[in-house]
Amino acid sequence: MVRAIPTMLFLVFLYYYFKLMLFGPLEKVLKQREELTAGARKSAEASLAAAERKQQEYESRFNQARAEVYRGQEETRHKWLDDQAAAVAAARAAADEQVRTAKQQIAADGGAARETLGSTSGALADEIASVMLARKATA
Repeated sequence: MVRAIPTMLFLVFLYYYFKLMLFGPLEKVLKQREELTAGARKSAEASLAAAERKQQEYESRFNQARAEVYRGQEETRHKWLDDQAAAVAAARAAADEQVRTAKQQIAADGGAARETLGSTSGALADEIASVMLARKATA
């Protein structure tokens, strides 16, 4: 057993030596590596979250722009419909005016024709009567 004491002391010395010289620095390097990996992971997660926020922001802006374009198209369509309705109303008013003018013209022409017919019918009747009388007288 006394012979085992130096071996034991040597093993205890080796344990502390390896712990101090090999496992300590190795543990320190592994710890740094883990911290760097965790830091890179956190950085990547932050970048991913920032990218998702930007994507949502871009989608929001895109939807707003699309809505603005649709709103502009709708306003243009309403303006076009209003212009078209105004043009139809103006054409209808012009057509109504032409019809009214034509009715007045027809009424005036009819009145003039009645007057002319009235005055010429009397003269024509007199002429027919004189021709008939002249035939009777010669017959």
